[in-house]
Amino acid sequence: MKKFLAVCLCAALAAGTLAACGSNDGGASGGNSGSAKRTAKVIDIDLTDEEYAFGVDKSQPELLEQVNSFIAKIQEDGTLDEIFDRYFGDGEPQPVESAALDTSKDQLVVATNAAFEPFEYMEGENYVGIDMEIAALLAEELGQELVIQNMDFDAVCLSVGQQMCDIAMAGLTVNPEREEYVTFSDTYYQASQRLIVPSDDTTFDDCKTKEDVEAKLAELTSDTKIGVQQGTTGNSYVEGDESFGFPGLNATCQTYKSGSLAVQDMLNNNVQYVIIDAAPAEAITEAINALQ
Repeated sequence: MKKFLAVCLCAALAAGTLAACGSNDGGASGGNSGSAKRTAKVIDIDLTDEEYAFGVDKSQPELLEQVNSFIAKIQEDGTLDEIFDRYFGDGEPQPVESAALDTSKDQLVVATNAAFEPFEYMEGENYVGIDMEIAALLAEELGQELVIQNMDFDAVCLSVGQQMCDIAMAGLTVNPEREEYVTFSDTYYQASQRLIVPSDDTTFDDCKTKEDVEAKLAELTSDTKIGVQQGTTGNSYVEGDESFGFPGLNATCQTYKSGSLAVQDMLNNNVQYVIIDAAPAEAITEAINALQ
């Protein structure tokens, strides 16, 4: 299954990295002639302990009840485990199609950011990922047509808060700041942040615990750049966020539209490290390493 994820992301990267590598919100660019031979590795230590949930429109309490009942149902009957197996085991992911938005129809409008494998990403014109498969089943359960609206991650909860979408399904970590825009459903996945480093970087090799990694991260200065996907928990971890309980780092935070762009820019020597959610970290590094 990991090979399948790598192939999917490789295809996306092959199409976009030549044009976008080294690009980010700050406009950083550059690289070196040896970057194609560099690879990345994930430090296998959880930096955080998080819960993923779906963000429901506050004006639709009945939808929240339906979503929570649905989550309980797919947890109890094994459907959720089957979906997880398609992305973490040997199962085969099932692409999901989105209908066109039509206010005259009974539709479930889902806000997402399809750049967060294995929870949501693109395969051609279809959506793929854990959240996308859950969205398709939820729409079927509700007897509604599924519409997926793909947008920047930091616009996902806002779009639901402005009632442009019914529900946010985008690998969302529950936190008070996002609760200003949405009502969170029951949780369906335990997540964490992981550190990605170049494979030849030995700085964190002796670390055994979260505290060991945090101690080394605390030693970094503003001369060190850490790449993150904009608006994600990794972004908050580096910059600091009281709502998450993150004190922040002294390192400079460099934001990107996706985690894959951040990792590629790390291999181009434009940032030193990347912090992102554990499951995407594994998928991204495997896919990018396959390209080297």
